[in-house]
Amino acid sequence: MLNRVVLVGRLVKDPDLRHTQSNNIPFVSFTIAVNRPFTSGGSNADNPGSNNNTTDFFPCVAWRKQAENISKYVSKGHMVAVEGRLQTRDYMDQNTNTKRYVTEVVCDNVEFLEPKGSNPDYVRPAVDKEIPVEKDNGIQVIEDDLPF
Repeated sequence: MLNRVVLVGRLVKDPDLRHTQSNNIPFVSFTIAVNRPFTSGGSNADNPGSNNNTTDFFPCVAWRKQAENISKYVSKGHMVAVEGRLQTRDYMDQNTNTKRYVTEVVCDNVEFLEPKGSNPDYVRPAVDKEIPVEKDNGIQVIEDDLPF
């Protein structure tokens, strides 16, 4: 039997760091959004259909030092890679007095795919190719004029 999950996506909101009541063990809850491409329509090779994207949302939980690092270094919009296992648990809803079930990814490893403080909406400006490069002889050379 195998229960293994690997996901790459962006945090939907800031991670929520909490501690267990009994042992004061840190844990963090967060949700990641993962794009999933699919083809709709099209029943044969002559009519392949159209390509579309949809987004799936996966609740995740991480424990101990990893939880503290996630809380400290990532926030809403940051891209992460999550490795872990699926786990289903239940709890009693205090408001409605009904049993609720939750399926979530219990993280064994979370990789931060963007540096701390980076803005996921940031677009790097285009590099100007007309930047002059000076040689030792004092001649100004434009990079586009070089044959290599």
